[in-house]
Amino acid sequence: MGDKRRSIIKDICINGIIAATYAALTIAISPLAYGPIQFRFSEIMVLLCFFNKKHSIGLTLGCLLANLFSPTAVLDVPFGTIATLIACIGIMFSKQLAVAALFPVISNAFIIAWELSFFGEPYWMSALTVGLGELGVMIIAYIFFFFIRKSKSFMKVIHANQNLEFKF
Repeated sequence: MGDKRRSIIKDICINGIIAATYAALTIAISPLAYGPIQFRFSEIMVLLCFFNKKHSIGLTLGCLLANLFSPTAVLDVPFGTIATLIACIGIMFSKQLAVAALFPVISNAFIIAWELSFFGEPYWMSALTVGLGELGVMIIAYIFFFFIRKSKSFMKVIHANQNLEFKF
């Protein structure tokens, strides 16, 4: 088997593991992961694409799978997944981890609040509560990745290939 084919298979496997982990973590804490007040701890994983753009595929797929179990799945599957994709795209092109951590906060606050407004939730209150929940999760994610980036073995496991020497 050629190196290119092996690399493609490895990428598919890694993204499958990321997708399954994201979905399983979200579903496991479903009372906290869905609704106008949410702490989706699986969102910590979105910062993986700060270190490797390819992880955005598994993260987006994992979000889609998790959103199939949402009480508002009819809108959460397309729009919640788009919110994660937008966040991943912003993160992939960020050069500072702190800036990268803001993309999920902003995209989820506004897109999920819009989505929840169709189910009778007030838009601005939902934007505030979803945004604050996501901010709390991203603060944890920032601290985790800020320190774990120093672990060469972790960076090897996630196949980090960008932003290896960021300052903040």
